[in-house]
Amino acid sequence: MIEMGYVLKQKKPLYNHFYFRLKRLNQNQKNVLQQQFSFYKKLNNIEKKHFNHRVASFITDKDFIGRDGLIVNDDIKVLISATAVMLTFGFRDFYIGIISKIVIYPKAFYSNTNQTYHKGEFNPKLETLVLSWEDFVKGFSNNTDNINLGIHEFTHAIHINSMKEHDVSSTIFSDSFKELSDMLAESEALRNKLMASNYFRKYAFTNQFEFLAVIIENFIETPQTFKTEFPNVYSKVKQMLNFNIAGY
Repeated sequence: MIEMGYVLKQKKPLYNHFYFRLKRLNQNQKNVLQQQFSFYKKLNNIEKKHFNHRVASFITDKDFIGRDGLIVNDDIKVLISATAVMLTFGFRDFYIGIISKIVIYPKAFYSNTNQTYHKGEFNPKLETLVLSWEDFVKGFSNNTDNINLGIHEFTHAIHINSMKEHDVSSTIFSDSFKELSDMLAESEALRNKLMASNYFRKYAFTNQFEFLAVIIENFIETPQTFKTEFPNVYSKVKQMLNFNIAGY
């Protein structure tokens, strides 16, 4: 109760990282992070140890399932897990409990949800995140185009998880998103500026779920542009994620 009072007032947890024993990645897994995940380079040495622990924990916690002949190797597990850990690095509970399985196809897959081909989707009823590996990799091939499949789909899962859970980080996330929604509802000028801008792709204005997923893609990939063009929105996203990383 004492901490929740602090959370409601300060919009951040008392602490994020407290571990009795840090899990470690093997050398190959570390190499994947160091060579293929640019966000990792922004972390200091202590943050890297915490990041490694969370990636190792996330890998253990989830079932990774390959489809259509795709073999799930260390590269796939580490890069997908690192994406989730990056987004929840400011959370205390980083597991995104609503996800139990991560299914990976080699490329775009046929979805029975709406009888069309998808690059990614999240099914909360089945607790399953589904990704096209080809498109996941493409999302990280350009770090400034604000289109990243992994970030987008994990944001959907985090969003829905925050609506179901009542832990400290879910409370901060959902309350901050409500504050952002209220701010947009109250400011027609800001809404018009957002919709007229070329900074956010038009898909953002499909519904609130897509809006959140798109603005977090932009937040991760081009934080300084975001901060310059829409400082109030940027501030709410940073609060939502409790993101205190160099460069943000």
